[in-house]
Amino acid sequence: MLIKELPKDERPREKLAIKGSASLSDAEILAVFLGTGRKGTSAIELGREMLKNFGSLRNLSRASVEELTSVGGIGPAKAAQLAAIFEFGQRLARETLNNRPITCPEDVFELVGKEMQCLSQESVRTILLNHKKCLIQIAEIFVGTGNQSFANPPEILRKAIGHAASSMILIHNHPSGDPSPSHSDHQVTQKMKAACNAVGLEFADHIVIGSIANSSGQFYFSFREAGLI
Repeated sequence: MLIKELPKDERPREKLAIKGSASLSDAEILAVFLGTGRKGTSAIELGREMLKNFGSLRNLSRASVEELTSVGGIGPAKAAQLAAIFEFGQRLARETLNNRPITCPEDVFELVGKEMQCLSQESVRTILLNHKKCLIQIAEIFVGTGNQSFANPPEILRKAIGHAASSMILIHNHPSGDPSPSHSDHQVTQKMKAACNAVGLEFADHIVIGSIANSSGQFYFSFREAGLI
């Protein structure tokens, strides 16, 4: 059934206007964003198909433009719109932490942990903080596999110095699940600590995030908490 064939109060846009956005299902919210479906498939049905294909709204929100366009009826323009909307939502969620000091691993996990748990590739990021430990910027410095990103601490420090950061936190994920640090992670931590000390920048922590597939109950590993910094 096409959306225009639905009763007026069941059409996503009209339903939102009458009952509020909270009344919409995930598929209906996607239908509002998409605007149209594809031949023989309404926007609501297309939304349901996308949720089924990706497994959850969270997984869908982390999909690349290329992955989104693999769904029939989703062209580059719609894929770009969806990617931008999901990024907007993530930035909005982080906004509450912008003026709140980030002082412990739990704060870091609240900031980026749930997002990074869902990643299928390794992502290495720096969290830059001012003298009050409040967020300046989150910068992604590497995506992929291996430890190439860690081989050049000066490149990481340039970002921190360029933003006049007082301290920084290094964070990366283990897509395999287990957040326990590898030998390479230990080496990286010591290199970054030495590099930060050399320029008078506080190296507050190095945190490793596990994936949602990890069944150990340990969501992250903090080098600071473990007494290794």
